[in-house]
Amino acid sequence: MKFLTHIPFVEHLGFELIKFEGGEAEIGYTARPEHMNSFNVTHGGASMTLMDVVMAHAARSVVQEMGIVTVEMKTSFMQPATGALIAKGRLIHRTATMAFTEASIIDAQGRVCSHATGTFKYVRRLPTAQGIHDLNPVPTD
Repeated sequence: MKFLTHIPFVEHLGFELIKFEGGEAEIGYTARPEHMNSFNVTHGGASMTLMDVVMAHAARSVVQEMGIVTVEMKTSFMQPATGALIAKGRLIHRTATMAFTEASIIDAQGRVCSHATGTFKYVRRLPTAQGIHDLNPVPTD
């Protein structure tokens, strides 16, 4: 399955979209050596990016014509993330302009490595020289 928008950082990390429907998303990821921390496990920044992207996709799965930007995110790391990982995101609640989500990263042994909650704002998608751009917020009044 292909991502709807071109996100260079996501492509650099090698994320693979598995599920994108009905308020849910799943993304597969295996950290490469340059994505590890000094303990030789997936860097927390890569894990946070993975959860940010899977939550955004869960929110966008119900309103695909809109873009989305992160407003806030809270992350808890429970254990090291190693090997093949699956991030699962779920839309908990949405309004016309906001989405409230959660995500978990699960390792190949089925253990939850980290969990996040996030708030996102739906935005209009505008054409740019590089394609469609998501930075024009939807009016809130």
